[in-house]
Amino acid sequence: MNVLELKGIKKTYYLEKLDVPVLYGIDLTIEQGEFVAIMGHSGSGKSTLLNILGLLDKPSEGSYKLAGIEISKYSDDELAALRNRYLGFVFQQFNLLPKLTVLENVALPSMYSGSKDLEHHEDPAKLLEMVGLSDRIAHRPSEISGGQQQRVAIARALINKPLVIFADEPTGNLDTKSTKEIIKILKDLNTSGITIVMVTHETELTAYATRTIKVQDGLILSDERNKSENIGVLKHHSRQFKRKPFSLARIKDHCAQAFGSLTGNKMRSTLSILGVMIGVASLIAMLAVGTGARKSVEAQVSGLGSNLLMVSPGSSQKQGISYGTGARMRIQEEDIYDLQSNVSGIEGIVGYVTGRGQVVAKGNNYNTRVEGVSPGFAEMRGSYPSVGRFFTKEEDASRARIAILGETVVKEIFGGKNFNPVGEYIKINRIDFQIIGVLPPKGSKGWRDEDDKIIIPLNTAMYRFAGSKELHYLDVKVANTADMDEVGEDIKTRLLFTHRLPSFERDAVRVINMAEIQAAMEAMGKAFSLLLGSIAFISLLVGGIGIMNIMFVSVSERTKEIGLRKAVGANNTDILFQFIIESVFVCCVGGLIGIVFGSGISFIISKFAEWDTIITSFSIILAFGFSVFIGLVFGIWPARKASLLNPIDALRHD
Repeated sequence: MNVLELKGIKKTYYLEKLDVPVLYGIDLTIEQGEFVAIMGHSGSGKSTLLNILGLLDKPSEGSYKLAGIEISKYSDDELAALRNRYLGFVFQQFNLLPKLTVLENVALPSMYSGSKDLEHHEDPAKLLEMVGLSDRIAHRPSEISGGQQQRVAIARALINKPLVIFADEPTGNLDTKSTKEIIKILKDLNTSGITIVMVTHETELTAYATRTIKVQDGLILSDERNKSENIGVLKHHSRQFKRKPFSLARIKDHCAQAFGSLTGNKMRSTLSILGVMIGVASLIAMLAVGTGARKSVEAQVSGLGSNLLMVSPGSSQKQGISYGTGARMRIQEEDIYDLQSNVSGIEGIVGYVTGRGQVVAKGNNYNTRVEGVSPGFAEMRGSYPSVGRFFTKEEDASRARIAILGETVVKEIFGGKNFNPVGEYIKINRIDFQIIGVLPPKGSKGWRDEDDKIIIPLNTAMYRFAGSKELHYLDVKVANTADMDEVGEDIKTRLLFTHRLPSFERDAVRVINMAEIQAAMEAMGKAFSLLLGSIAFISLLVGGIGIMNIMFVSVSERTKEIGLRKAVGANNTDILFQFIIESVFVCCVGGLIGIVFGSGISFIISKFAEWDTIITSFSIILAFGFSVFIGLVFGIWPARKASLLNPIDALRHD
């Protein structure tokens, strides 16, 4: 039976500016059970002929039949299936993977066969016992001699019960003793019925062959049969070339191979993981800070109310020249009653007198903001005391010296938040005040702490604290939010009328819509979160580019490994998946570690910088998902480059 049949095979290498013909029309038939030795000088074309016979390279022209099947037009994946199913290889350089054990190297082709059934492949341990290496199963290739490494390569070539074994200078790097051992093994395999095709420079080795072919200048110079022997009959497998590349077992094997590669290059893997970890940790921390800041802003804004107008004296202008804030307008307490009576749509008004006050109590001295407010303040702002009570209209009218403290003031004066100061006395600008309550915490941070203030009755502030009947501003609660603009214009008109100012001097009254401020602050908070998130995304993107660069280096360093895997049956998808899995695995590990570090950084920022930080499940899912996405995207390019390598070019890579 003809196992290999070539007709008119030509091979030309197409370089950038030069075509180099190597084979000029080879006709060759090899029968089952033959031991063929191919000889020739360097550059004669014998290695190219062997590579085409072994499906490691494709002919430029001609017909090639393997076991009677025309395969010259087969795709790369179909050729990989054929190599895995029918062919075995023994190389001059052994081509064992240094990170795998001897047993794992022998079993490598079975990983790409798509079956774990011993009916389709041999037991690797028994093969090692057959070649005399049963005691070296757990060793690495670097821990055994050259002759032993070549015996491992022979065992690997036999794992999938091949029809033909191709040996390229199998004894070229061995001493005399090892050479005899290897050639004897090959001869015994041939006697069992396996076809052997061997390229060699050593004339004495042709004595073991049943047929010697000499190649010169790309042509067969001679073809001689050495002697006639009884050729064993080898039962070969069914012609099943296509496999299922996405089986669970194959994916599991790819993951194991990827993990082994990563653990075998610890420094490179650590640097890759570090880049992703920094990016994910930055993203988690930045989003936590941004979310905390946004929530803090929202808390402050919610305290302002969405249906409030803030009315204050404006700047009077004449011929484009400003005369200063409140130069002509003086808002007084009477304006509160007048506006409530004459402007429709107003639900409530609170007047304010503000200033700084020096507070003294229990030997402690503290400077804080003091606000005199109308009795309706608690209801309008939702600031009912968490401890104690708010003052009444009667207490305001009688100018009672009573005060409600913010939590920050309590902490600074009395030494702790848990202290109940109700009933205690303090001095504000040397005036005695009795504490009747503590304001609810606002939780605000930044340039203005809403808990760092003292509330006193409006009339007390005007006559005992500020010494002036002038109000600094008003808060006007509008019954219907839709009427905010109309009510604001009516307030301006009424104040100009009551203060005897001309109607065109509308700049003398400033009316600020708190809903607009609320929207602006919310937009600012979102923009802040987006800014921090963008910075973190850039950091993660840089980490992804680093992974891509490292993967390209990995492809370059492991080119011979890729060639070997393809030679023993790995197709393009196998190589692609292995490298993608490595990249995604690195990003997953880096992402998980980054989540932990990012959470820790957020805690440190919250603890020591006293910023609100909030880690949400969305930010964790986003960071981890994006890290996996980064690994997938930046791993595909180098992985695809690796998968498209020609097996023979990869094997020749230095």
